[in-house]
Amino acid sequence: MVRGRAGIVEDEEGDEAKAKLGAAVEQHLPDPQERRFVEPRLAHLLGLEEGVVGDQENLFAAARIFFERLAQQGPTVLLFEDIHWADSALLDFIEYLIEWSRDVPLFVLTLARPELADRRPTWGSGKRNFTSIFLEPLAKDVMGTLLTGPVPGLSDELRERILERAEGIPFYAVETVRMLLDRGVLVREGNTYRVAGEIETLEVPETLQALIAARLDGLTPDERRAVQRAAVLGRTFTLRGLSAVSGVDEPALQRILTSLVRKEIVSLSADPLSPERGQYGFLQDLVKKVAYDTLSRKETKVLHLAAAAHLRGQGDEDEIVEVVAAHYLDAYRAAPDDADAEEVKGEACAMLVRAGERAASLGANSEAQARFEDAAALAESAAVRAQLYERAGMMAYAGTRADAAAEHFESAIAQFEAGNDAHAAARVSARLAEVLWDRGRIEQAIDRMDSAFQVLAREEADADLAALAAQIGRFMFFHGDLALARERVEMALDMAEALSLPEVLSEALNTKAIILIAHERPREGLTLLRYALEVALEHDKPSAALRAYYNLADSLARGDRFEEGAETARDGLALARRVGNRYWEWSFMAQMYAPFALGEWDEVLAMRSGLPEVDWSQARLAFAGLPASWVPIQVHRGRLAEAEALMAMLAELETSADVQERMQYACGKARVRLAQSRPAEALAAAEASMGAREAIGVSSEAIKEAFAVAVEAAFELGDLDKAQELLAVVDALPPGRSPQFLQALAARFRATLAARRGDAEEVERLFKQAAGRFRELSVPFYLAVTALEHGEWLVAEGRADEADPLLAEGREIFERLGAQPWLERLERVGGVRAEVPA
Repeated sequence: MVRGRAGIVEDEEGDEAKAKLGAAVEQHLPDPQERRFVEPRLAHLLGLEEGVVGDQENLFAAARIFFERLAQQGPTVLLFEDIHWADSALLDFIEYLIEWSRDVPLFVLTLARPELADRRPTWGSGKRNFTSIFLEPLAKDVMGTLLTGPVPGLSDELRERILERAEGIPFYAVETVRMLLDRGVLVREGNTYRVAGEIETLEVPETLQALIAARLDGLTPDERRAVQRAAVLGRTFTLRGLSAVSGVDEPALQRILTSLVRKEIVSLSADPLSPERGQYGFLQDLVKKVAYDTLSRKETKVLHLAAAAHLRGQGDEDEIVEVVAAHYLDAYRAAPDDADAEEVKGEACAMLVRAGERAASLGANSEAQARFEDAAALAESAAVRAQLYERAGMMAYAGTRADAAAEHFESAIAQFEAGNDAHAAARVSARLAEVLWDRGRIEQAIDRMDSAFQVLAREEADADLAALAAQIGRFMFFHGDLALARERVEMALDMAEALSLPEVLSEALNTKAIILIAHERPREGLTLLRYALEVALEHDKPSAALRAYYNLADSLARGDRFEEGAETARDGLALARRVGNRYWEWSFMAQMYAPFALGEWDEVLAMRSGLPEVDWSQARLAFAGLPASWVPIQVHRGRLAEAEALMAMLAELETSADVQERMQYACGKARVRLAQSRPAEALAAAEASMGAREAIGVSSEAIKEAFAVAVEAAFELGDLDKAQELLAVVDALPPGRSPQFLQALAARFRATLAARRGDAEEVERLFKQAAGRFRELSVPFYLAVTALEHGEWLVAEGRADEADPLLAEGREIFERLGAQPWLERLERVGGVRAEVPA
């Protein structure tokens, strides 16, 4: 489709094709930044340029942006025919396009046989704006009309035989007509056919395959040989290619093909806008299959080798390397016992490896995995097999096929260990550990990573050790072992600098930054996060950039810079959507604490509605943050059942090996228990969450919310000593490491303690101090709560007139937020003058 839009034909020279692509991109993409992103990736996709990032997310995004810009200039239709033959990457792209481009006038039409459902059972399921139409066999009367309309002279007996055997399949009727034409029984007259020969005794083949075989038997020997050899080349082929395989000169072959076009065996593409113009193709794939099946095994081998040799001589071998590999593989399978079988197998293996690498560079992970698996089955050397299993595992992991990834990694480890290659075995063991971590088998993952590290660390530093050290640092942070996390991250940084590994550098800087922030060194941490983001963007490493955006947004929110945090999260969300990374899109949509704090509660609920409902583990990072933001909103709006349901769904987080997940869950549990009038349980859960402050840092949103719930629960229990103990945690923080949000909460709670002591002057000062800080931070909910509590105290003191402005402000905020339970509490306060509408 891109070739067609750019006017590039299949055999066009590289420089000329690149110039046409550049002109098409410039014509349809007015934004220079988009052009810089899209053009090199489309060039790589078309085999015109090497050396660009081959991540599927980048390549898919480039193609999507190109088609979206076309659609914005005018409604655009994309037609994909015979997608039952499409590779998994194309199917993935179509589903991706439908999902991400639903807001542009883009219509995608796909045609497929029913076997597509065997390969992709979930095709179209759960997709918005997706309509599936199944074509059932035609009714007998409709088939009769289809047959007798163009051929009015058929006898009733023959007509009935054809209809019976067609079983409602129009193709059978069409092929029958073509067979009659081949035999001269029918003659074309305009748009109909006239019976011109003996037809009463005609035998009608029982099956479609037999019908096609009968048609092929009716061809001349030269025509039949041409069809058989064309079948080896595939569904489409060129005159030059068929000449090379068949050994027939092009002029003679041209005459044969002209006859086959007339007999409707093949067609010729004459569309001047099609990149395939000048190519021939079988009108029906079943014709190709039947013709191919008539070849002997010896002929099959010879023809496939000839096809491979021809294609390898055409110049740009990389673009067609998978086709070349398939020819060698089919040649070997046709005669595995021949004297030259090992040589052919070696060629097949080498080309399959190249095909796998080419597919990997295009982000076609499923195809790359399949090619590496095929190559591994042919490899003679155990070391080569191990390398290929490793590559197959990497492709499976990239495609989120965890079971296949683990199986291939285990096979690779066994092969490397059998060959006494401890370094390679350790490298693959580290990859397997990542799979185990993602499956929640944390302890096994850590043990395996540690064992791999011990092996790799004994040898000269390389990219394997650097990447492993960075990953261990990250995992140890979440496991709560900050000392080991720091040690591994520093090692990764040393190696990343020395070996010029930008992605490792960005990831290690990112982890070091969050370790520093957890140790209450936010300024230093933010500086490192900004540089980690800069490195990732400069070197076009979207996964590293997305993680940097995420942690930067989170860290700004932790520092009470809620507006900056929300804006950074929006930038990260835009990148995630641009490159089509669903995992990070969900994660940014779940960065809800900043908008929660800013009072943008409806936005938070809208973000939650965009997260997957069926399997929340797909977006575990996103869902783990909900207890500290989405749950409080539901509680404060009086929707306790919704909050309880979410906490029940996320129950496994309570015992997670990830300290951050445990802490966030405990925070939400505390808020729900307090709303259920179970203050003792609320206090216990809140203190459990606060217990992670040494590992995560007191600036975490969950720690802040847990602190608020803990003190509120202590007050409900009448345990003023516990309230004082909790406030002492904040008092003990150095001024530069004490978040303003916590200080505002502490001032609010100290005002309540002062009220219990009867110290009116201190109550006034502390409530005003708390309100001032909440106002500076733009945190409306807690400002309203402070105003309400201050107003309640004033009313109790007989100073209702002074309470009215505070209660009015609280009412306005609670109404805007939809905080119904708080409005009900406010209504119970005596001395409130109802506002009279004008």
